[in-house]
Amino acid sequence: MKLFDPTSAPVARALELAPRPPGLGGLRLGLVDNTKFNSDTLLRKLAERLAREHATTVAVTRRKRSPSHEIDEAAIAALRSQVDLVVSGIGD
Repeated sequence: MKLFDPTSAPVARALELAPRPPGLGGLRLGLVDNTKFNSDTLLRKLAERLAREHATTVAVTRRKRSPSHEIDEAAIAALRSQVDLVVSGIGD
């Protein structure tokens, strides 16, 4: 009998993280709602708290077609040009 192991070892890859801001004060936020239940509520409450505690503002809000879809190129361009930080919401 031959047994096959369908698993493979992890492949190490170089990962470049986006630069982090030194603080949250006054940043322009971009919000991406993934359409899961309560995602919009979570993002709204987070945005309200960040505004209250760090004087952030919501500059761009986008809603995905579904949790498994990505946002389109126009939305990505808007986020890149108009915000300092993006928060992608997860519901459930």
